[in-house]
Amino acid sequence: MLVAGELLRQAKPLIEEGMHSQIIIKGFRQALKMCLDRIQEVSVKIGDKNDAEKRELLEKCAQTSLNSKIISKQKKFFGKMVVDAVMSLNQDMNKEDIGIKKITGGSVTDSFLVEGVCFKKTFSYAGFEQQPKVFTDSPKIICLNLELELKAEKDSAEIRLQNPDDFQKVVDAEWTIIYDKLDKIVASGAKVVLSKLPIGDLGTQYFADRNIFCAGRVAEGDLKRVCKATGAVL
Repeated sequence: MLVAGELLRQAKPLIEEGMHSQIIIKGFRQALKMCLDRIQEVSVKIGDKNDAEKRELLEKCAQTSLNSKIISKQKKFFGKMVVDAVMSLNQDMNKEDIGIKKITGGSVTDSFLVEGVCFKKTFSYAGFEQQPKVFTDSPKIICLNLELELKAEKDSAEIRLQNPDDFQKVVDAEWTIIYDKLDKIVASGAKVVLSKLPIGDLGTQYFADRNIFCAGRVAEGDLKRVCKATGAVL
């Protein structure tokens, strides 16, 4: 659309001078053909090249695209990283599968590629430090869009009781609901629990006592990448 708009802007003075629009369009088509012919002339065929030659060309393309960026002085460093990231994608080549995390401090050359899924440390409650941080086997990962904490319902709910003793039943019901959720998660056999919504101090300590890692408030994009990498469903 931008190209078409620019062409129309350039053609407007010619039309106002009386030149027929067909002549102008013919000139644009001839210019287009000359551009395409030149592209074909300078293009490089990579179908018959080996893997090392293909990678070298890809890195050169990546470095060329970085020439105008702030990190142009480190274009070789980041060019290799970009190619590594793209080569790790599936056949659909969806660029959304590549996440970029910005960490304050350090040098740009401290950047590195993680061949997996990573996300910033989320807000943690008491019990988080007791949770395992490393799994050497292939743990089950459960991805949730579920809140695992006791919420104060005073702003969105009203309870009218005739007998003050019934209030304890309401409190017990709230605890029963959240413990039922936690028990089902543990019963699934998951060793890593990730949720888009908060996981409170109760859930954090509950999972820590059972040698399970958990993280709440995980960014939606990161959680989707985890799902795609593991075959999970949010």
